[in-house]
Amino acid sequence: MHIKSEKNRTVELTDVVSECRDVSSLIFRDEETRGAKPGQYLMVWLPGVDEVPMSVSAIDMDGLSRITVRGVGEMTFKLNSLSTGDRVGLRGPFGNGYTVQGDKPLFVAGGSGAASLMPLVEEMHRQGTTPTFVLGARSADMLLFADRLEETLGENLIVSTDDGSRGYSGYASGYAAMLMEEDAFDMVYTCGPELMMAKVYQSARGHGLPIQASLERYVKCAVGLCGNCAIGPYRVCKDGPVFDADMLSEVRSEFGVSQMDASGRLIRVEH
Repeated sequence: MHIKSEKNRTVELTDVVSECRDVSSLIFRDEETRGAKPGQYLMVWLPGVDEVPMSVSAIDMDGLSRITVRGVGEMTFKLNSLSTGDRVGLRGPFGNGYTVQGDKPLFVAGGSGAASLMPLVEEMHRQGTTPTFVLGARSADMLLFADRLEETLGENLIVSTDDGSRGYSGYASGYAAMLMEEDAFDMVYTCGPELMMAKVYQSARGHGLPIQASLERYVKCAVGLCGNCAIGPYRVCKDGPVFDADMLSEVRSEFGVSQMDASGRLIRVEH
């Protein structure tokens, strides 16, 4: 059942797991999060620090859920420094998640993008579908959920590293483009750096494939009021974070090009 909760609450961490370089998963028990849909996010807060959006990376693991955090700033570094028994604040889940589609889907993840896509992989696996998954990172020690994905997908997992330290040497978007040339996929899902997703979108569009992409913008309110996460006519916090091909086409002049920073100033999207 899909549950949407805007109430503030705190949860105790039942475990903290190091996943790869600079990335940890925070595991907790929360009834509202158990009702999340793959692709939705939580607003996570620490008193006196900040509140940030985080993808739900596991929805119901024997009653437990998980968010996965890459340390990139003050708030995420503090989240990564937490221990079992510490508490965090939550709101949500929020946003529109992925729609399960296709009999032969292709997944493309870069950076922390596997966190958003992992619950969808697990949902499809339960339904008897084994997607092809291209997992990319800058180097082997930054591959997120590689072992877990390999256990679930077997040879359908393809690893790509920018520096060639594991798997294909090059960008995940480049390998995905080659796969689209060679095989007959019927759906593409992608999450990761926006320049990567923009390239995956271009490849999918060139092959006439439907696509769903999870966008990231500066989310403050999570309920569509402040406008800081706007892209074209949409608010990522409420209309996304998952955009389909039609929505991506509408925002193509901004997707992979520009976004607003915390002050509302337009800045360029970077890798």
